Amino acid sequence: QVQFVESGGGLVQPGGSLRLSCAASGNILAFNAMSWFRQAPGQQRELVAIVTSGGTRNYADSVKGRFTISRDNAENTVYLQMNSLKPEDTAVYFCNTPAGSLVWGQGTQVTVSS
Repeated sequence: QVQFVESGGGLVQPGGSLRLSCAASGNILAFNAMSWFRQAPGQQRELVAIVTSGGTRNYADSVKGRFTISRDNAENTVYLQMNSLKPEDTAVYFCNTPAGSLVWGQGTQVTVSS
């Protein structure tokens, strides 16, 4: 069973940037698509971005134009570059398949605050 370790979160001011990483314990090429999710306190987990093995990307409207998802199949790692961060981006960020079919990692906390 593939496991994920997310990292790269932290405290950043509004307008700042962070780059999140998700290291998988197995071969992510086994999965056509990989995704980033986030969960804010008291809210349901939401899908933020998807990247397919062919490089097609899709984003939630709330992050479109600000976030960029990418994957390094050789390193079994998925990234999320987050620019122009807003307080409403504050959440714990996770990676998984788009269906959330694998075991969830611990996530990485992103806090956007002045």
